[in-house]
Amino acid sequence: MESLPCQGCKGLCCGPVPITEKEFKQIRKKVKAMPRNMRAALQKQHRLFGTCIFYDQDNDRCGIHAVRPGICRAFGYYKELVCFRKPQLATKENVPLREKPVGYLSIDFTWKDFS
Repeated sequence: MESLPCQGCKGLCCGPVPITEKEFKQIRKKVKAMPRNMRAALQKQHRLFGTCIFYDQDNDRCGIHAVRPGICRAFGYYKELVCFRKPQLATKENVPLREKPVGYLSIDFTWKDFS
């Protein structure tokens, strides 16, 4: 599968991000396992309102890529989640929702929920 051209986007499509209970637990575990200085550097970054709290503005990438939510994995490949830089990759019809989201990163869940 061809990948998205994410470098240079600065997280414009990273939010708001709905997460499930299972994803919340995986992310919390990942954040707790991060080296303290890495977590602090990610946490203190300034982002646009609604941008995912885990988007690493300094390094232009996802700070929790290995455990990123399903919606992030689907982005760019489904017609309802088109990447404006490579819209031709959005060939799949409907995003499969396995579980109902329990909230949104940056809105319902903030750094205090992962500390």
